[in-house]
Amino acid sequence: AEPQPPEVGVMAVRTETVDLQAELPGRTSAYETSDVRPQVNGLILRRLFEEGDNVRAGQALYKIDPAPYEAQVASARAALAQARSQIAASEAQARRYGELVKINAISKQEAENAEAAAAQARATVQAQEAALRSAQIDLARTTVRAPISGRIGRSTYTTGALVSASQAEPLTTIQHLDPIYVDIQQSSADVLRLRQEILAGKLAGNGAAATVNLKLEDGSTYPAEGRLKFTDVTVDPSTGSQVIRAVFPNKQGLLLPGMYVRASFVEGTKADGLLVPQRAVQRDEKGQPVVLVVGKDGKVSQREARSH
Repeated sequence: AEPQPPEVGVMAVRTETVDLQAELPGRTSAYETSDVRPQVNGLILRRLFEEGDNVRAGQALYKIDPAPYEAQVASARAALAQARSQIAASEAQARRYGELVKINAISKQEAENAEAAAAQARATVQAQEAALRSAQIDLARTTVRAPISGRIGRSTYTTGALVSASQAEPLTTIQHLDPIYVDIQQSSADVLRLRQEILAGKLAGNGAAATVNLKLEDGSTYPAEGRLKFTDVTVDPSTGSQVIRAVFPNKQGLLLPGMYVRASFVEGTKADGLLVPQRAVQRDEKGQPVVLVVGKDGKVSQREARSH
């Protein structure tokens, strides 16, 4: 007997609105990071925080020996007092000479010299006031304070260590972790294709406010949704990818900087999309996805399928 044509299942498809979902790798990074460095030279007398604690902006972290800077403040204050005592005498002499020159009791040159001396005394007072403010600023800097709020790391210097304002190594690092950034890597070719389809009207973009979901390193789903912030304008020449940055709430502290995650979000919406089951999609000799379509005459033909 002649072999009968094989029976196959047929499914009718229709156009519908389809969200194009993307799942991409990414890594977490701190919302803000600040290296704490000394701004004056001296010995560390005390460390005023516990490593790993949350600190607030302005909180005292280290105490550097203030004795040399207290002496500088006292010296600057004394120099200012001396300059102020001189200004009174020079201004009084300038006034007297101003009266005497009117009756020709002294020369005009002597009166001008007295006025110049008074002006110089006033300038000396201003310079000494600036020197006092500078000494007071250095004294205040002997208390090293937190520049931002966040979680503080380990201290690289201990009590008794000598530190300097020009050192390269920070005393410690503070990271703001709530909210936290997730930097997602996407191929620049995919980003270009998506933008071209949006410009051509084939897709509707979701904008920078699209929601993002995360899968953590252990495969679990992060309980809070994030928001896309922006797409970097630079392509990494070594990887050919662009960074898409999302921001997530992190009140429980589950996300730490440097964690590997997978982010999923809707890239765009196609108004006339066609959805077919995954098992109906095959690959041709070039590796392109194809489907078998039944025409009006009941015959089957092969069509290329474009997936997103």
